[in-house]
Amino acid sequence: MIKLNIKDETSPLEAVVLGTAKSFGGTPKLEDAYDPKSAEHIKAGTYPVEEDMVNEMESFNAVFEKHGVKVYRPELISDLNQIFARDIAFVIDDYFFKSNILPDRVPELEAIDYVIQQIDADKVITPPEEVHVEGGDVMIHGDHLFVGTYKGADYPDYITARTNREGVEFLKEFFPNKIVRDFNLSKSNTIAEDNALHLDCCFQPVGKDKAIIHKEGFLDEADYQYLVDLFGMDNLFHITKREMYHMMSNIFSIAPDVVVSEKGFTRLNEWLRSHEITVEEIPYAEIAKQEGLLRCSTLPLRRK
Repeated sequence: MIKLNIKDETSPLEAVVLGTAKSFGGTPKLEDAYDPKSAEHIKAGTYPVEEDMVNEMESFNAVFEKHGVKVYRPELISDLNQIFARDIAFVIDDYFFKSNILPDRVPELEAIDYVIQQIDADKVITPPEEVHVEGGDVMIHGDHLFVGTYKGADYPDYITARTNREGVEFLKEFFPNKIVRDFNLSKSNTIAEDNALHLDCCFQPVGKDKAIIHKEGFLDEADYQYLVDLFGMDNLFHITKREMYHMMSNIFSIAPDVVVSEKGFTRLNEWLRSHEITVEEIPYAEIAKQEGLLRCSTLPLRRK
């Protein structure tokens, strides 16, 4: 049996699902792009190639091995993009939640069925159909559960809006003892720099009491201010629009003092080191072209 335990974003990691870039299906048609950044690279002819992305993910896997983390990989399905394991499911406390994902992504969830079969069936939750919630929008921080969403009446018009009001309400009801705080995110189907696809694209806790944040990722100033008040301005690392575009807030914590980051994130990596955090730098810029990075590629199952 696989025991689950996720109570925050940074405690020492023991077990994780890491996606795979093998047989990812090649460059999609423009009309099949799920986000503006992928569309941008499809148009420009700069969409990432399989070999580069496989190498990037194996670098990530090697860091996990170095730190003694148990890694599960999806079963390989030909011609299917299985990189972003965070979208398809997430763990809160000792519950495993299946996401209601876009219909053509359902096989991605089936590819980790062998993992789900090893979890206590009572702890595997399938939310009702009207509940949309993806793992990139869900973060645990002690008593807090942060949930990214989009509250506009035009929610159905945004392929980039992944967690709805019903998703927020579902989590509030499921965890009555947690402070479930939702954040209204900036969305764009066409301009990647204006689009916070998930909460982890514009915010993420790191270390013991710090966080990375992009102010413009939040539609409501009060949501941004809430995090400033909670963490303290001195504990926040602010990133620019361009840095958000490159997914700088989407790094991944193996422990409070160990972070995996993209090697090109010089400004961030120096800041992390200045706070006594070891930075495991790896290349991940090709995967970033699909509007996802390190946190998006992982589905943590257990932290100490």
